Amino acid sequence: MSSQESESSRREFLIQGTQAAAGIVAAGALASSAASRTLPIVQSRVIGANDRINMAVIGIRSRGMQLAKGFAKIPNVHIKTLVDVDENLFPERVGQMEEAQGSAPATEWDLRRALDDPDINAVAIAAPDHWHALATVWACQAGKHVYVEKPCCHNVWEGRKMVEAARRYDRMVAVGFQNRSIANVRAAMKFLHGGGLGDVYMARGLCFKPRESIGHRQNEPVPEGVHYDLWLGPAPQRPFNRNHFHYEWHWNWTYGSGDIGNQGPHQFDIARWGLNESVHPVRISSSGGYFKWDSDQQTPNTQTATFEYADGKILQFEVRGLYTNAEDGIRIGNLFFGTEGWMHVNGSTWKTYFGRKNEPGPSSESAEEFADPANLAGTGGGGHFANFIFALRSGDRNNLTSEIEQGFISTALPLLANIAYRTGAALSFDGAAEHFTGQLAPEANELLTRNYREPYVVPKQV
Repeated sequence: MSSQESESSRREFLIQGTQAAAGIVAAGALASSAASRTLPIVQSRVIGANDRINMAVIGIRSRGMQLAKGFAKIPNVHIKTLVDVDENLFPERVGQMEEAQGSAPATEWDLRRALDDPDINAVAIAAPDHWHALATVWACQAGKHVYVEKPCCHNVWEGRKMVEAARRYDRMVAVGFQNRSIANVRAAMKFLHGGGLGDVYMARGLCFKPRESIGHRQNEPVPEGVHYDLWLGPAPQRPFNRNHFHYEWHWNWTYGSGDIGNQGPHQFDIARWGLNESVHPVRISSSGGYFKWDSDQQTPNTQTATFEYADGKILQFEVRGLYTNAEDGIRIGNLFFGTEGWMHVNGSTWKTYFGRKNEPGPSSESAEEFADPANLAGTGGGGHFANFIFALRSGDRNNLTSEIEQGFISTALPLLANIAYRTGAALSFDGAAEHFTGQLAPEANELLTRNYREPYVVPKQV
């Protein structure tokens, strides 16, 4: 697709999508710039308990199919459209969904066509990270509710724009931090916040996930059936290379953020949640490197990061991508340290220990004592997908267990860590203004956003 064709499609999408969602016809809209004009706020009725919710899933190679199948299991939820820039995926994925829900979904390679569909109520976004923010903003503008995978954004600036879009267009936007909808994890957080360990002063997140080398690959022609310009989207134009395409894009700064921003966000979210911090840290440092392999990978496979909050609490995070021991049996999980004891969180299992003798305390086996059913009301124990659907039907974003603002604050942590790693400095951060201060602020602040490629631009005014 040429740049001119993309701009035309974007303009057409914004006009048609807004008309369909809001029921208005804006005279002279074609004369307005799609990149700069402000759209009217979309209002739509609350989806009733007996109404069918039609969804589109954007990005279906891997995680997106898990989302599609998971949502399709919920009563009165129908996957209407599968969206992916790689049309080679469609035959198998359509067959899988026909088996899962009893009917075959439609397919689109351009997400704008799905967002233009007035019958679609919500979208699930599992495209590469560099597409998360723009797809969410466009979806909100089109009147769709959004479930977006972690990390919710590729940089800090665009994450804030996602929050603004959700508010302006009054859309439900949930982030795929599914631990927020797991009863045992919620019980652990209730225990921490209730003073179970005394004052919790430090959290430690662990991501010990071995990764093999991606090697070196030459640029090559774009494979047939792949709409590469759209795959690049907001990212700079560059030749096609399989080491920055399916999955391997995670290890390239242009599209991903390494394992600290891939697996790491789940543990960052739990760590911040356990510390009971709802703001950004004030100081960030990070170090590491890429060891053993010689490959095209840009991101480190070993990384440590430390965050300090204004109240003095500390969040530590470590990535180990090679061969390693576990910490207290945990390879991917969290540890919390309080003035009276400490907690081990491994998946949905947690244990506590107290005093110098590490006397065992409450654990997930006694989680009922700390259950908070009010915060999971209406989900029927169906987990994170069910929570999103429940919130849509209720019309109340407070029912989301991982609403976009909380999801953004957690996602910002690995992004800030990577900025400290790439600048090689300990950085001070003004959380209210969401920018760095101090001597290295100009260099660090440049990494808070990116130069967007027309017409795939996250607008300053959403």
